[in-house]
Amino acid sequence: MSRNDIDIGINWAASEGWNPGLHDADSFYSADPDGFLLGRLENEPVSMISAIRYGDTFGFIGFYIVKPKFRGSGYGMQIWKAAMRHLEGRNIGLDGVIEQQDNYHKSNFKLAYNNIRQLGNVDDMLKLRQKAATQDIASKNLQIIKLDRMSFDEIEKYDRQFFADERKSFLKSWLKQPEKIALGIIGNGALCGWGMIRPCREGYKIGPLYADQPSQAESLLVELVDRIEPSSSIFLDTPGINDQALSLAQKYGMSPVFETARMYTRTFPNVPAKKYFGVTSFELG
Repeated sequence: MSRNDIDIGINWAASEGWNPGLHDADSFYSADPDGFLLGRLENEPVSMISAIRYGDTFGFIGFYIVKPKFRGSGYGMQIWKAAMRHLEGRNIGLDGVIEQQDNYHKSNFKLAYNNIRQLGNVDDMLKLRQKAATQDIASKNLQIIKLDRMSFDEIEKYDRQFFADERKSFLKSWLKQPEKIALGIIGNGALCGWGMIRPCREGYKIGPLYADQPSQAESLLVELVDRIEPSSSIFLDTPGINDQALSLAQKYGMSPVFETARMYTRTFPNVPAKKYFGVTSFELG
C-alpha cells in the first residue's frame, strides 16, 4: 500500500467501529512502509491487512479487514497468507477479536492475555479526581512535565522495556502527532512514566500509559484528561495482565466496551506487567 492507501484502511477501520486516531496514518506508515497490504479485485480494494516488522525479531498483524460484501469468498485468507509470509521467521503478535481466537489458533497463535477497552467521560473522571496520587507525586519529589522536554533517546530507552523489539521510527512519528498531548513523570532526573492522549473519530484515546508505580499512572491519567475539553469521551486500552490498570479505570468511572485477545506465535514478550497501564495501539501492538 502507498501512504495514500493507508487512508482507505483508516476509513475501513472507522467503519468497523475501531475508532482510529485522527492523525494515526502517518505514524502507522512510518513503522514499516512495506507492511501494509491491499487486496484488489478488478482494481477495486476488497481487503487489507498490516504486517509490521519491528527490529529483526518481531512482527505484528493488524487492520485485518475484508469489505463486507466480499466476505466469505476467500479473499481474507489470501491476504492473511501474504501477511504471514511478510513476517516469516519472526515472533508474531496480534490483537484479535475474541470470537476469532479459534481461527488464530489454527495459525499457531497462542493466547497471552486479553486487552480491555475502557470508556469514560472527562467530566465524570475529573469529579472523581483523587488528591492522594498528586500528594504522592509531590512527597517523592517527582515532577510531571511535557514529554518534549525530554530527549528522544531517554524516551525510547524507557519505552523499549514495554515492547518486543525496537520501534524507533514509529515512536518518533507517534510523538510528533498534531493535537496530541504527551506527559512524562521525572524523578531524580530520569523518566519513570509517560502517557499520551490524542484525538480520535470519537473522543480521545490515551495510549500508551506507562508508569513505575500505580500512583504515578493515576497522576498521568488525570493530568492528561484535565487537558481535554469538557464532556469528551475518553478511551483507555487496559492490559488484562495488570490488575492495577483495571482497578484504575474502574476508580475513574470507566466501563469496558470492547475486548481483544493478545496472541503470539512464539514466546510471550517479557514486559513489566505492573508498569503497563495502557496499550499504545491495538492495530500496531
